[in-house]
Amino acid sequence: MPSSFDQFSILTLALTVLVAGIAGLARGFSGFGAALIFMPAGSALVGPAVAAPVLLVADGVLSLGFLPRAWLLARRRDVALMASGAVIGVPLGALILRHADPLLLRWVICGLASSMLLLLLSGWRYHGTPRAPVTAAVGAVAGLFGGLAQMTGPPVVAYWLSGKETHGTVRASIILFFGATTVFTFISYLASGIITAQALWLAALVAPAYALGLFTGSRAFHFASPEVFRRLCFALIAASVLTSLPVWR
Repeated sequence: MPSSFDQFSILTLALTVLVAGIAGLARGFSGFGAALIFMPAGSALVGPAVAAPVLLVADGVLSLGFLPRAWLLARRRDVALMASGAVIGVPLGALILRHADPLLLRWVICGLASSMLLLLLSGWRYHGTPRAPVTAAVGAVAGLFGGLAQMTGPPVVAYWLSGKETHGTVRASIILFFGATTVFTFISYLASGIITAQALWLAALVAPAYALGLFTGSRAFHFASPEVFRRLCFALIAASVLTSLPVWR
């Protein structure tokens, strides 16, 4: 076992791999949701500043296969506008992740995940006219949450699901936007020193389980009931938050 893993027990590593697989399942099916499951639990297991780059690298590499089809189906102009806002938000989130107290970050991440879950459960959608400044502003907020805790998806989902596009188009737009923010975040993490050898080794360890989850989730997208799977994802997010609250240790 690489020396980078010395500070983690076998149980900690096994649980991290398990959570990564579950997170990949949600991501493969819906196009988002991995961070809402992985980050609360991963932050409790290995720390926020390790969990964030682990998810970034594993997801960024293993999701490359989704991009060609997403490019064909997505609303590319809207994605570009949203990405222009994320350019501002991502570095700020990375700066907070790099310098904030780890315990405080765990509370913030659990709070963010809980808030985003409530947003998704409420069914609230943005009903205003999707103007360019609003789209860019949503991208900035999503980028901030992404740089801090890889939680880019929920603000984007609540905004884009307000339109008349099909679920497949929205999913493709989300995937393409994630591809852009992954590049921004990797650069920000690298410049901030958040990308470490330990994070890269751990990303390699969880990658097979995450890949299996992505594959299974993407296959289920074509056969499973979206409503049933959505409820399952919400339950998994809630379980991840509740079991990862810093009050337990």
